[in-house]
Amino acid sequence: IWIQPAAGDAGGALGAAYVANHLHLKNKRNIKSKDSMRGSYLGPKYENAEVEKRLSSIGAKFHKKSEEEVYEITVDTLKKGQAVGWHQGRMEFGPRALGGRSILGDPRSPKMQSVLNLKVKYRESFRPFAPAVIRERLSEWFELDVDSPYMLLVADVHKSQRKEMTESEKKLFGIEKLNVPRSTIPAVTHVDYSARIQTIHKETNPRFHALLEKFYSETGTPVLVNTSFNVRGEPIVCSPEDSFRCFMGTDIELLVIEDFVMYKHEQPESLRLNYKDAFHLD
Repeated sequence: IWIQPAAGDAGGALGAAYVANHLHLKNKRNIKSKDSMRGSYLGPKYENAEVEKRLSSIGAKFHKKSEEEVYEITVDTLKKGQAVGWHQGRMEFGPRALGGRSILGDPRSPKMQSVLNLKVKYRESFRPFAPAVIRERLSEWFELDVDSPYMLLVADVHKSQRKEMTESEKKLFGIEKLNVPRSTIPAVTHVDYSARIQTIHKETNPRFHALLEKFYSETGTPVLVNTSFNVRGEPIVCSPEDSFRCFMGTDIELLVIEDFVMYKHEQPESLRLNYKDAFHLD
């Protein structure tokens, strides 16, 4: 099964383009790969020179690193239980963050779900997050063995990774019961042991795949929490300025834009924003 990832109003526009191409222009369908949408990474991309220019113009304090250093710094930050803003390559088309404009976290942390919700997204603590998993490791961690590149297929966490609730835990109610870790990756495990999965493919997003490989090599877990790079009430970020502004208005500790890394504690206090009370709960 292949599901078009923006199956809403945006998908309607895409369908209209297909109608014009095939029915009116009489062009034949030409399937060149198993995913002609190229992972849905169809939006703008910003090269390093432009990123540096844009960040300098807004007063950001940044460090340029090698690609390998970017992975090392990001993984070290994630292992500390901190959130990372990840801005790489072309922006995603559609409603999901797919590793181009994402906020990342360590799925092993039982606190990560509430931390991201309350301190980054500014929304209710119980909102679930999705796992991004290396495609080659998918069936070892989830009851699924087909591609899900657009975070659209739901499957249970693999039995080998689950944690059964005790009798006393089963008697809990509401948030207390929700907060009981149900697997080795509690930040992405729903109350019924399910998860909405994104498979990461080297062919369509080599840098995100490499980051997951690095995290896996150091932790034994080929999974990261992946949520959209925005706060409640705002659209997903697009430009370096968008990413920096969101970074400065949340408790994200590290921002990575292409080969540039930014630490929150190094940024000018005058650039901090207060997003927390800017939007009503939805």
